[in-house]
Amino acid sequence: MVHDGADVPKGPANLDQVRVRFDEERLISDAGLLVTATLAERLGIEQLVNESVWLDPRSPGACLPGRKVMSLVHGMLAGADSIDDMNVLRAGSTGLVLGHRVMAPSTLGTFLRAFTFGHVRQLDRVLDVALARAWAAGAGPGEGMPLVIDIDSFVGEVHGYQKQGAGYGYTRKLGYHPILAVRADTGEVIHIRNRKGAANTQRGFARFLDELIARVRRAGHTGEIIIRADSGFENHKLFSTLNARGIRFSIGVKLSKTIRSLIEQIPETGWVTVTDYPDGGEAQVAEIGLKGFRLIVRRTRLTGKQADLFPNWRHHAFATNRTVPVLVADTDHRDHATIELVIRDLIDQALAHFPSGRMHANSAWTVIAALAHNLGRWTTQIGIPNQTVQTARSRRRQLLQIPARLVRTSRQWTLRMPVRWPWQTDFHTILDAIRALPALT
Repeated sequence: MVHDGADVPKGPANLDQVRVRFDEERLISDAGLLVTATLAERLGIEQLVNESVWLDPRSPGACLPGRKVMSLVHGMLAGADSIDDMNVLRAGSTGLVLGHRVMAPSTLGTFLRAFTFGHVRQLDRVLDVALARAWAAGAGPGEGMPLVIDIDSFVGEVHGYQKQGAGYGYTRKLGYHPILAVRADTGEVIHIRNRKGAANTQRGFARFLDELIARVRRAGHTGEIIIRADSGFENHKLFSTLNARGIRFSIGVKLSKTIRSLIEQIPETGWVTVTDYPDGGEAQVAEIGLKGFRLIVRRTRLTGKQADLFPNWRHHAFATNRTVPVLVADTDHRDHATIELVIRDLIDQALAHFPSGRMHANSAWTVIAALAHNLGRWTTQIGIPNQTVQTARSRRRQLLQIPARLVRTSRQWTLRMPVRWPWQTDFHTILDAIRALPALT
């Protein structure tokens, strides 16, 4: 749309003439939360939490967990990364477009501290069922399509010595050590588990994997499952278990003496050159057997003027039971690195901090952060399915953090948003698509 100068009202001649007053009740700072609130309503998440999470009735904050979880979810979507930041939902009339009562930060802190390990597992069921409902609503991988799942862990840094369960891990930074599984093509978190900071990378991995596969099947996926992970999750017994269950895997292996010996057995004629490797370097790929599976090795070195920096080949290996050509398997395995973008998104949102001093409260915060992350992803997946996956920051800027005024005329509520908003077409498309979903019965 083309606008001339008459469309834009004239402003003050001097900015010092502008008076500031915080007294407008009908203003909403994050009116775009209407789309995520509508989707949460269609998926029945608040009622699902009320049915799944049963805190000790003697504990403060145990009543009506649904509205408390939804307050945390919407606060996280609005950019809150601490309990006090949840106050952003209480500004103006924001609570009127969320579909639930907004709870005070003090109430939310009390609620999180009431969690035990068992209650966190109840909250885990909410993520499980919400995933199945979202996939049934159109966010799923599609009938018969392969589902690629990336698994990784990261250290969520904390500060202070009164964080229960925090410890020093492989990064030598104080924090927690969550493990997560991510759907590769959309970046949604399928499963997540918070762990103590000093936990080994593989701690609880076998059980985590069992729960992950069961969750995906309950969500309705019947096609092939492909698990990708780095060498921190190398476990040869688990390779055999996955293969027996018909699960395809592509998992990195460490360059131990055994692996180096196998690499040395590969003849020079067995190496295939990677043709699209950048100038100034060279890459080759080869394979050899490893206990009934394929060991695929990629070697790289510099060429040209900087060859003296790394004159020798550097090797990177992974094991797989897939039957695709070696170059395809290598390229696909390296795409596992995209999980770092999801971890970056989570840290850019609620997992920038673990706000409580109690381990289980922070574990509940972690699962709720994954639910908020997924709700944001499902919003664009269902609304604009062909759009490139957005980062959380872009989604907040374009779709959620939209100022608006809530007005009522002729018995009709209207959100009056800024004229010339650059992404208004996307907003209308997403909202219409979500409102077209059938209500949960």
